Amino acid sequence: MDPFDAGAGGILRQPKAVWATAGASVVAFMGIGLVDPILPSIAKGLDATASQVSLLFTSYFLITAIAMLVTGFVSSRIGGRKTLLLGLALVVVFAGLAGTSGSVGELVGFRAGWGLGNALFVSTALAVIVGAAAGGSAAAILLYESALGLGMACGPLLGALLGDASWRYPFFGTAFLMAIGFLCITVFLKEQPKPARRRSLLDPLKALGHGGLASAAVSSFFYNYTFFTVLAFTPFVLDMTPYKSGAVFFAWGVLLAVFSVFAAPRLQERFGSLKVLGGSLVLLAADVLVLGYGDHTTAIVCTILSGAFIGVNNTVYTELALGVSDAPRPVASAGYNFVRWFAAAAAPYFAPKIEEWTDIHIPFVVAAVTAVLGALVVVVRRKALTHEAEELEPRHAVEDGVTVFAN
Repeated sequence: MDPFDAGAGGILRQPKAVWATAGASVVAFMGIGLVDPILPSIAKGLDATASQVSLLFTSYFLITAIAMLVTGFVSSRIGGRKTLLLGLALVVVFAGLAGTSGSVGELVGFRAGWGLGNALFVSTALAVIVGAAAGGSAAAILLYESALGLGMACGPLLGALLGDASWRYPFFGTAFLMAIGFLCITVFLKEQPKPARRRSLLDPLKALGHGGLASAAVSSFFYNYTFFTVLAFTPFVLDMTPYKSGAVFFAWGVLLAVFSVFAAPRLQERFGSLKVLGGSLVLLAADVLVLGYGDHTTAIVCTILSGAFIGVNNTVYTELALGVSDAPRPVASAGYNFVRWFAAAAAPYFAPKIEEWTDIHIPFVVAAVTAVLGALVVVVRRKALTHEAEELEPRHAVEDGVTVFAN
């Protein structure tokens, strides 16, 4: 069946519950890049340094990493609908509070609470969409993928449009949109069946005992340091107005979505996952080096272009994490994400610090080195990363009612 078919079960013929959850997912993914174009404005408004403001990402992803051990534990006990609503409620509260912050310390703390809510919501949304979808999972997964891409692309744009008037408005805007999502899910979504087996908090850590999964996690850790150096540090280097910075990262998000959903599967089919991943990591390293040493126009072009490599990497890493071990896929994904999100927390903190200790070019040199290290792990551990079992499913999978989310 063609998932774009407008007939029964197609992407355009889904129940209101599916559209409500997908719409809230768009806003949830917006939250990742929302602050990108307004980082310099926040620094100015709160009289903070770049390294202090970058803690907005660090606190957000540090909590997200830790929450990977909790989300399956929670959703397997209270069910998908209640987990979604709990996550949305936390985002509404903490995003709203973030807009009232009087200091960068308060803002960082509220952003951490936001990260917990977002982790609970995002880690459950796909399972709920698939469970409520009409006509099988193909159209539902495509709809979720579209929500991910749209959110990653539109987050910086929304941040720019609202942040041009005040850096506080994007936070209030997110709280408002998520409140609408909360109401829609409350009205349209019925409770989903609970998993047959409850998850333990230690299950994801035990899964990392598998050499292939641990290798994928370590390689992705290095890659994510590069990824979030681009996302969190580049806005300070570009030093543009919120509108212009938002436009740059909107284009970046569009490339990320297109290459993640459409280009990566075709490249994998032709060249194989490990060759595609290794090559994309090396190209990302080269792109980041040119970004760090080029002029302003070159930096803009390289920032946008990095979205293509990041999109490819996200897809391949997720498939590796889901299929390389014999652990249940939600458990394997949680362990993998637990490791890699620590790099997303580290990069926004260390990149500005490295600039303070050296100069503006060196953070990008470090980011290029970590991308190459990720590629070296893939090469050295290629046997452990080779999947010989049944064919992998696309990027996301649902097992026992629990969502796998790795991008």
